[in-house]
Formats: sequence, structure tokens, C-alpha cells
Amino acid sequence: MEARKPSEAEAERLVETYADLILRLSYTYLKSTHDAEDICQTVLLKLMNAKPRFEGPEHEKAWIVRTTANACKDALRSGFRKRAVALDEAPDTAAPEEPDTGVTDAVMALPQKYREAIYLYYYEGYSVQEIADLTGRSVSAVSAHLSRGRGKLRTMLEGAYCEQGV
Repeated sequence: MEARKPSEAEAERLVETYADLILRLSYTYLKSTHDAEDICQTVLLKLMNAKPRFEGPEHEKAWIVRTTANACKDALRSGFRKRAVALDEAPDTAAPEEPDTGVTDAVMALPQKYREAIYLYYYEGYSVQEIADLTGRSVSAVSAHLSRGRGKLRTMLEGAYCEQGV
């Protein structure tokens, strides 16, 4: 019985530290709270079962982000997802909201490569080099995605704020 307590404590630490990050990142890919919750559980279980050795907290966080992104991409490629139909009777649970939903909605409307770069840069605080390492893209590609994504956001948000007289 005593042998389980460190595992439970470690599981609690991982959930408290990373569940929100995994949910938010998964939601940016899948745009479904339920699918994001599934990915969160999958990633946390994979971490608990694999027990990889990390050089530090940043290395652990990078592993979580990379594993989450890969799990989301696998889910998007899944044949089940392509054949599945949403149930109209089941109410959607809202994803965690950011304070400025207009900007968040605009970011969510971007193509995946721009959305991923902008999310990791602005919401998670990663540098361009770190994003390149996490996503397997070159630094120049990440920079281009950020620049083009900002341009698209500027165009999208200009119209919204012009209508409001801001």
C-alpha cells in the first residue's frame, strides 16, 4: 500500500502542473473539449507509464507539448474522426475561455501552422527556436508562420474593431 503513494503523488503533481496546458493545446488542434480531454488523459497516462528521464522542468514541459501535439495530429488523421458525427442531443462543454475571446476566436480561426506557432509563442511563452525544436520545423519557417499569422490576425481583427469604432 505504501508503494502506491509516491505514484499517486506524482500523478497529482503531473495533473496539477500540466493538465491545463495539455487541454488548451489540444483544444487548439481539435476544437473539441471532449477530444481535448481524451488527449489529456492519453498524454498523462503515457507519461506515467513511460517514466522518461528529464533533464529539468523545461525538458519535461517540452516533452509534454511535443507528445500532446503528436497525439492531436494522430487524432486528426484517425479514420474514426473522419467518420464520426457529433450528437446533437449532447450539449458541448465550453473550453476554457481566455479573457479576450475576440482575439482567441481569431487565433482559433487561423490555419493550423499559424495557430500552432502563435499559440506556443504568445500563450505559452516559447521562443521561436524552442517552437522550431518542438514542432520539427526550421527557425525561419516558424518565424514566417508567426509573421503571416500576425498579418492574418491583423486583417481579421481590423474589421472587428473598426465596426466597434475602436
